Amino acid sequence: MSQSATATQKKTVKFIITRQDSPDSQPFVEEFELEWRPNMTVNSSLMEIQRNPVNCKGNKVDPVSWEANCLEEVCGACSMVINGTPRQACTALIDNLSQPIRVEPMKTFPVMRDLAVDRSRMFDALKRVKAWVPIDGTHDLGPGPRMPEVDRQWRYELSKCMTCGVCLQACPNVNEKSDFIGPFAVGQVDLFNSHPTGGMNKQERLDALTEDGGLQECGNSQNCVQACPKGIPLTTAIGRMNRESTKQIFRKWLSV
Repeated sequence: MSQSATATQKKTVKFIITRQDSPDSQPFVEEFELEWRPNMTVNSSLMEIQRNPVNCKGNKVDPVSWEANCLEEVCGACSMVINGTPRQACTALIDNLSQPIRVEPMKTFPVMRDLAVDRSRMFDALKRVKAWVPIDGTHDLGPGPRMPEVDRQWRYELSKCMTCGVCLQACPNVNEKSDFIGPFAVGQVDLFNSHPTGGMNKQERLDALTEDGGLQECGNSQNCVQACPKGIPLTTAIGRMNRESTKQIFRKWLSV
């Protein structure tokens, strides 16, 4: 078989990437084409484009910026919108995606450059709901309190959250007209309130959920639980915290 015939049969993958040079600049679209290889992911494709940033017009351009770390859907850094669906780029197999593959940054967050976004609002939300278990010093406190296995299993599911931002991107109630802190924060309140030691700050966390941007902003669209890459039962957690928050509001009202 001639070299020309072999080249003709080569399979390629086309990407249409939404780019942005800076937080204040206008977004634009750039197209790239790569030679297909087995087991390609969007993340590995972006790495290849970064090594040789030549677009479909044959022009050498600035490398595409995006965030990545673990490459195994644990850190949550490589979240982006791929073919209209928010997900992790490291587990987005090319063979499972329709072409051309459209890659965009998550619009829920401010864009820093290209596909890299500023997820500070998520960490601010965790501070707001006190998503930690306070301890007295760093000395050895001995073994922690025992808990029933059913509670441990529930907490384990909630602990899988990697603050990737996918649930915020999928949620229609997270937008410029709403201050909703997002489903992930509600799940973290449930996680720490159900902890034997973390439960000491239960009321503070529930108070945070009843403030502006709290549970009342959730429209129960249930997009979050469908989009979550870790399969966290977010709607169940939201329902549980709705119940606990309502009970706390009534307790406060009756104690006046």
